[in-house]
Amino acid sequence: MSDSALQDLNAAQSVLLGKSKGSSVEPCSSKPVLNGNKCVKKEGNAVPACPDVTNGCEAGVVDIEYIDSENLTDLPDVDTSLSTLLARLDSKDWVKTCEALNNVRQLAIYHKQRLQELLEPLVPLIVKSVKNPRSALCKTALMTCSDIFKAYGEQMVDLIDLLLMPLFLKSSQDKRFVCEAAEAALISMTSWISPSVLLPKMQPYLKNRNPRIRAKASVCFSKSVPRLGLEGIKEYGMDKLIQVAATQLSDQLPESREAARNLSLELQALYEKTQASGSGEDDSASAISLEAETWEAFCLSKLSALNAQAILRVTVGVPVAPKEGGIAAALKEGGVPAALKEGGISVVVAPKEGGVPVATKEGAAAMGC
Repeated sequence: MSDSALQDLNAAQSVLLGKSKGSSVEPCSSKPVLNGNKCVKKEGNAVPACPDVTNGCEAGVVDIEYIDSENLTDLPDVDTSLSTLLARLDSKDWVKTCEALNNVRQLAIYHKQRLQELLEPLVPLIVKSVKNPRSALCKTALMTCSDIFKAYGEQMVDLIDLLLMPLFLKSSQDKRFVCEAAEAALISMTSWISPSVLLPKMQPYLKNRNPRIRAKASVCFSKSVPRLGLEGIKEYGMDKLIQVAATQLSDQLPESREAARNLSLELQALYEKTQASGSGEDDSASAISLEAETWEAFCLSKLSALNAQAILRVTVGVPVAPKEGGIAAALKEGGVPAALKEGGISVVVAPKEGGVPVATKEGAAAMGC
């Protein structure tokens, strides 16, 4: 190949190479590009706030502010917020959902009556956010639960079944700030909903297979009982409550056992107060039997021997042995059983010598042998 042909070939390659390089350069002064999960503009080192979502990836760094209830202000446009509330709560954009949840809190505080009409479709959407793995969204939903419990109280009873399990689960998880928000929601629930309707709702969770759920349910249960008062406990049944406490005393987790101990002490105080105030009254319909003059006698009459000892160990300090009554066993010196009286009929128990029963003198006649 001649020198001129080679020069022409090299020149052509240079032109092509220059074009290809030129075609790959694209101005990026205003286009956001995805850098991992963050949206970065090619303008110096500026990082813009890009609330859009591209291909399921979050565009931009979004800071969620957790506002305490007392610092929430009223909405500027209540009608617009109400009309779009449900759609925004069900949005795929979690930032919009957080904003909608805060709107629910504002409406519950400043426009309680208007929001009440939406409670039934609203609560399942709040539960959906509570279950969301995104912590910021979950915490905002838990704060919303606290505010609607306070705002509506017993009007939430029909919807509480949807919330109990998620709240118990979130209050026992490892993320501390989520756990604290869930516990605050449970405290609001037990504070603003009547225990007479809340206790039956929580009682099945005391037998849940998950020990953490049992523990949280036990804590809530024990905190709700004192709010029943004397009359409320009579209606609910002291015997039912003491059986719950006895069962939880042997639970797997310390949190559940501690709640059961607190409940036992509370029941003892209420029982003794009831006995003192009702000693001169005739109340045959009372759930607490006036025949049981002492706390020890009451426990022994309502619980199995082992459960009664567990309760008395917590409340009295030393388990009390059953007193004679009904079927009583009298022990002679040396611990040898002598006679067991039942309905006025004496049944003679033969003493033993060397582990072998020895018949008494009248043994053959007495026993019909």
